[in-house]
Amino acid sequence: MGPAPAAEARPLGRQVKPFKEAIPLRRAEVFFYGLFMDEELLRAKGLKPDGTELAVVDGLALRIGQRAALVPTLGARVHGVVISLTLPELDRLYSEPSVQAYQPQAVLAQLASGGTIAALCYNLPQPPSPTERNPEYATKLRAVAKKVGLPPEYIASLQ
Repeated sequence: MGPAPAAEARPLGRQVKPFKEAIPLRRAEVFFYGLFMDEELLRAKGLKPDGTELAVVDGLALRIGQRAALVPTLGARVHGVVISLTLPELDRLYSEPSVQAYQPQAVLAQLASGGTIAALCYNLPQPPSPTERNPEYATKLRAVAKKVGLPPEYIASLQ
């Protein structure tokens, strides 16, 4: 017996209608610990941040050099905010030359409202050296940290 003859394509008796509604873009929860904690800054870049909430991530310490980065440190805790952005917004945000070296990694963020969520966190693959300083960035970061409501003792530690 040879192969069966190919069936002729026939309509299924229903007409396919074009999809009229846009598929919603997938959003990601992102833990921000630097200047991007500021929703106004994100909006000024054309992004639509949603669901901003204070959060902390244990086991990481903030290091401020020319750029801010997180460094694994036993017993450390970094404060920041979790914000929901679409994946294309994140691609656009981190394609800017000043931050394109940052890479996404997964963290567990403890929300101020309670509970823990998995979130993306963008970090430098190679953190600044412990002796590197950027007083101008640290000043801007303290202002943003105060604006979003991070704890005063944490703000005071931002050098």
